[in-house]
Amino acid sequence: MVKRADFDKDFVWGVAASAFQTEGAAEADGKGLSIWDEFSRKKGKIYKGHSAGISCDFYNQYTPDLALMKSMHINNFRFSFSWSRIFPNGAGKVNEKGVDFYDRVIDLCLELGIKPWVTLYHWDLPLALQQKMGWVNRDIVDYFSDYVVFCIKHFGDRVKHWMILNEPMVYTGAGYFLGIHAPGKRGVDNFIPAIHHSALSQARGIRIAQSLRNDLEVGTTFSCSAIHPHTASVKDLNAAKRVNALVNRLFVEPLNGMGYPMQDLPFLRKIEKYMQQGDEIALHAEPDFIGIQNYTREVVKHSYFTPYINSSLVNAKNRVDEVTEMDWEIYPQAMHEMLHQFSKYNFKKLYVTENGAAFPDTVENGNVNDPKRISYLQANIAEILKAKKEGVNVEGYFVWSFTDNFEWAEGYRPRFGLVHVDYETQKRIVKASGHWYSNFLADL
Repeated sequence: MVKRADFDKDFVWGVAASAFQTEGAAEADGKGLSIWDEFSRKKGKIYKGHSAGISCDFYNQYTPDLALMKSMHINNFRFSFSWSRIFPNGAGKVNEKGVDFYDRVIDLCLELGIKPWVTLYHWDLPLALQQKMGWVNRDIVDYFSDYVVFCIKHFGDRVKHWMILNEPMVYTGAGYFLGIHAPGKRGVDNFIPAIHHSALSQARGIRIAQSLRNDLEVGTTFSCSAIHPHTASVKDLNAAKRVNALVNRLFVEPLNGMGYPMQDLPFLRKIEKYMQQGDEIALHAEPDFIGIQNYTREVVKHSYFTPYINSSLVNAKNRVDEVTEMDWEIYPQAMHEMLHQFSKYNFKKLYVTENGAAFPDTVENGNVNDPKRISYLQANIAEILKAKKEGVNVEGYFVWSFTDNFEWAEGYRPRFGLVHVDYETQKRIVKASGHWYSNFLADL
């Protein structure tokens, strides 16, 4: 079984969370609404109409939560800022009470010996900016840049690890093409400009942070899945190639100075309509790291009926005996494959900034026994170690997530946490997986 001692002593171990999924206090102390606050109120958008208005109440529970984290030997905490808590209208006047909240969280982290790793954008765009078309409007690049400048200038003396965007493929695809996530927009005419403006913001955000301080580690994060063809037919192989370009290459390659993968995704040529002089260069930056976020693999086949990519997923429940609560296949080898795939871009270092699994946890006699999650984490960490021994420059691992939380359109049904949350009472129970991770981290 893999042990912490198998890794370098400098390898980073942590947990992850995000503002909207945990903080609650949706309109407290001057916070503006986000696109997810509005989207969650629309009938039929969220599982059983769940709301993140209170969620884990991290806004009020952060002190005991961080103390619990420290007691579990967790010394790195990845969390995000709510843009609309700092700038209620996305731009203009700063909400000092929101800034004070993040000051308190950061200061307590440092007091406890926990390093804060801050994500600047984890999907919760200020509603006021969506009313100006959000990521579809090129002005978003300037609004976002101003937000980055403020955060780096104010918090950069204490926060030394920054992530610019969280999974731009997911929030543009689900939010601006499929319409199943906030802001619920659909169609390629929303998707294409949202891609380009996110990619521009990603690179500019990195460059801004690096220019303002030279003592920071600045990166950004990408969702990724191993993409395998359903059969060895040429059509399925080509389908897998297209889906890989969309899911795994769309945002990392422009950042790396390679441009968009238009050769494998011809519909991306529509992006040329939104390109301005100098954009090819502006898409490129040199991050200090990239974060990859892998949970599973996908098997795809050719489909005549799917527009733009002519590919469709083969449902995991039809392929394998057991899936997670998210209906995802348990396939730890995907982690190894993705680390190798992303290492080919030759970024300075990689971190696994999210990895975890949701299972139907139950509380029995005050305990939560979750052996499947323990097995999942152990298997993924073993794949990371294997890749590292093969020369991949992976330098850290963050479990998603510290506590159970609001899982976007899935509401509170899936539980990813190492710590169980009773959403009625806000009582926390460290799950067996949390005790396992704590013991793993203590085993130096």
